[in-house]
Amino acid sequence: MHILLIHQAFATKNEPGGTRHYEIGEYLSGEGHRLTVVASSVNYQTGRHISGPADDQERPGASEGGDGLTVRRVRNYSRVHSGFLGRLVSFVSFMISSFISGLGVRQVDAVWGTSPPIFQAVTSYILARLKRVPFVLEIRDLWPDFAVQTGVLRNRTLIWASRRLERFLYRQADRIIVNSPGFTPHLIASGVPSEKIELVANGVDAKMFAKANGESVRREFGLEDKFVAMYAGAHGLANDLDTVLEAAKVLRERQEIAFVLMGDGRERDALMRKAETLELDNVHFITAQPKYRTPDFLAAADVCIAILKDVPMFNTTYPNKVFDYMAAGRPTILAIDGVIREVVENAEGGLFVQPGDPHALAEGILKYYRDPELRRRHGENARSFVGEYFDRHIQAAKAQEVFQQALRDHVMVGLPGRVFKRLLDLIGAVVGLAVLTIPFLAIALAIKLDSRGPVFFRQERVGRGQRFFRPFKFRTMVLDATSMGLGHTVAQDDTRITR
Repeated sequence: MHILLIHQAFATKNEPGGTRHYEIGEYLSGEGHRLTVVASSVNYQTGRHISGPADDQERPGASEGGDGLTVRRVRNYSRVHSGFLGRLVSFVSFMISSFISGLGVRQVDAVWGTSPPIFQAVTSYILARLKRVPFVLEIRDLWPDFAVQTGVLRNRTLIWASRRLERFLYRQADRIIVNSPGFTPHLIASGVPSEKIELVANGVDAKMFAKANGESVRREFGLEDKFVAMYAGAHGLANDLDTVLEAAKVLRERQEIAFVLMGDGRERDALMRKAETLELDNVHFITAQPKYRTPDFLAAADVCIAILKDVPMFNTTYPNKVFDYMAAGRPTILAIDGVIREVVENAEGGLFVQPGDPHALAEGILKYYRDPELRRRHGENARSFVGEYFDRHIQAAKAQEVFQQALRDHVMVGLPGRVFKRLLDLIGAVVGLAVLTIPFLAIALAIKLDSRGPVFFRQERVGRGQRFFRPFKFRTMVLDATSMGLGHTVAQDDTRITR
């Protein structure tokens, strides 16, 4: 199986950013499949060019990923942190360059599109149709709803057009992957059949964290004698790091507690200026690190912070960083409500605090500072839980199943496929009915001997495409059963039920 992935923000373990797709690619390669990725030559988190020539073919981390993982870097407008217009130009330029590069990828069995940004999903859809292969759409954030609720997208015409495009892609996708169960209700409300949606949750390559050592990081940044509360991830508008700075201000007199913000993004410079203005010498900024160094940095922390703005849509997310924190054996102070809160609380691996409340965040940090035993227990619980339920290999195996199912279904599309499928249906039905004739006759006779009335019962049911139909069903209740009791409750030895 050869899968083509279009993903502007694709990152290997040698780069900052989420490595979900790289790790799934490693798994697929190990199973004998091929994953070709068309990615940007600019790292989305840092905005800096990735070393190496653009539009080349390479196998980053080939010793881990094997020969089945290929990355094509293409050029696009690089100023992804220059405001809405700059990001829009970057997205559109990648949409065009990735389309050209994707056309040159041969013998593809499926095209994998991922959103946001939604523009690259459009490229994936067009390439899938041109290559006549399944289109698998992955939803990592509910766009444009996230952009609307955070105030990034305000123009009514653009919002209307974005929603139309979103629903078009939902309809056209052969399969839809969501990385959080919180997204599924939104998709179903948008008209997506539930059987089309598959959950391949965010997770973590737990084995990366097995030998992590944070002592060298503490020495490097002068944190040897500090209690470290670390945030690791993007510094964007949605991440609400102003609240972290306000919490640092609350705890400014506690010089033994250090706040570490590791990462990059559009808001980083503004955050650094604010920390300087507030004279927050208890806040340390560390530039974004390659993923392979993340375990050591998280091992240098005592507790880790996961935070997003207090908007309803963020309650649907599974942030990647939380699973990294858990794999590192560090308790999470979680300023995000919703489905990720359920994970952390079920694991007993962290503490929820009210989003947007710096005093609550400060109190959460103080609670772990004062109680080393709680900190140790929650960290161990988190590591055990994430390894059992959210290890990347488990999720990658699910992704493999999704693509294999999409390929099997795709054989049955088009006129020849539909005719072939109809023949299989008819042959299977005839054989099945022949085999079941004697049992069916016995059931029919038993019904007639047991109670008066017809053998079959018919009532409308909802079928494929939300269409109503009236199936034949062997009668299992006496005549006029509805007049003998209320509702659908069935008691033991209910007189309405036939033998």
